[in-house]
Amino acid sequence: MNVSLKNFTITYGDVTAIDQVTVDFPEGSTGLLGINGAGKTSLIKALLGLVPFATGSGNILGKDIINEGKIIRQLVGYMPENDCLIPGFNGVGMVQYAGELCGMSCSDALQRAHEVLFYVGLEEARYRNVETYSAGMKQRIKLAQAFVHDPKLLFLDEPTTGMDPKGRGEMLELISDVSSRKEISVILSSHILLDVERTCERVVILHQGKVVEQGSISELKGKHSDSYTVRVIGNRKAFETELVNKGCEVEPDGQHFLDVGLPSGKGTELILSVANKTEVQLRQLTASIRSLEDVFVKLIGAVN
Repeated sequence: MNVSLKNFTITYGDVTAIDQVTVDFPEGSTGLLGINGAGKTSLIKALLGLVPFATGSGNILGKDIINEGKIIRQLVGYMPENDCLIPGFNGVGMVQYAGELCGMSCSDALQRAHEVLFYVGLEEARYRNVETYSAGMKQRIKLAQAFVHDPKLLFLDEPTTGMDPKGRGEMLELISDVSSRKEISVILSSHILLDVERTCERVVILHQGKVVEQGSISELKGKHSDSYTVRVIGNRKAFETELVNKGCEVEPDGQHFLDVGLPSGKGTELILSVANKTEVQLRQLTASIRSLEDVFVKLIGAVN
């Protein structure tokens, strides 16, 4: 496992940001999902030793997070959500400095800085001071400094913040390439589910400091694929009651729709038969889960 945590808790005074989390992040690309305030950034910062954690244990790349924090920070790369650039440095100098902080020699870090800046598309701006960079360019150089030292694992916190659609698409392509072709594992924290679905193989979903679901994206879609959005005209109450009697889970979805979860092994013919029995007109019957966003909304809505 790249990251393994047990009973991990982070508190800020009386506020609990991460609450007794036990979770594993295997090799590959994993999305860390949650609404703003779910605890994503706090979790990453605690893993890197940037904020303290209250209780629990864990390791990153086989290194204990309590006793081997310095080694961990040399082995991983970190792209923070907020700007981490130093005014007065040009692009090459900024990335070179990041490499030296991770233990590279001055000459090796300089050579590698040129390589990664070319890779992220900043070769023509590498001698410009970083404070003159646009928002998209700042995101690119943050990615460059994160993997200048060829880490085994990258933590990326909201990597597409402030980018226009074209730049966002190019950034996601870079992240996918880093993960697949360069074989660097990625933990990508984001509240933009389309970004995660495009770049990651699996997800961990946080809500109010707890893990509410985890697994591969395809597995999660399949797990929740027995959920349907239904609209009927007629005796809706009788229709709902009969569905529940047949073992369905039924929840209102707005004023006119129902979210219907079918029992294991049952198909949409059950809904059709209940509609016929209760003499309602079935006006809509569509699968509720078609994307990662559908899974996320269903889960977060269920725990609120």
